[in-house]
Amino acid sequence: MESRRKRKSSQIFKWVCYTLLMLLCTVLQTMPGLFQLGAAKPLYLLPLALAVSVFEGEFAGAIFGAVCGLMWDYTAGRTVGMLALELMILSFAVSAVVQLYLKDTAQTFLLIAAGCAVLVLACDWLFFYRMPGSAATAISSTMRRMTVLRSFWFIRSSSGGQTTPLSILNLL
Repeated sequence: MESRRKRKSSQIFKWVCYTLLMLLCTVLQTMPGLFQLGAAKPLYLLPLALAVSVFEGEFAGAIFGAVCGLMWDYTAGRTVGMLALELMILSFAVSAVVQLYLKDTAQTFLLIAAGCAVLVLACDWLFFYRMPGSAATAISSTMRRMTVLRSFWFIRSSSGGQTTPLSILNLL
């Protein structure tokens, strides 16, 4: 039987190894041009977070997934917390589903990791590129409003200070 001290030191060693793997995956994922196919970059933090959650349980996996998500958010220069929340929920759900319903095999893990990658990338596309109110939509609508106001000011100032009947809809 193992002593408490030996068990504690093995747990600390295991989590230090997980942390070093997370840092290595972060460096490999953000390295420009490394393993890149066109504009597609590899995802290393997502499978790592899912693997740790499968082997360590729901709570530890969710915490590690959140830390991986924060690291991914920070290195990608995006809204901090979005991927952290997604990875925390996915890690918890994957761990619970694998422990309760699925066999722990490489094939099921590959299918789950691929499905989670599609889900994370779809959420990324939805929240950052497609939804109204995204940065691109806000910038284009702001530029359109500035153009309308500039055109209105030019027509008013060229008429000698008198206002000219002008429909804003004609400028759009």
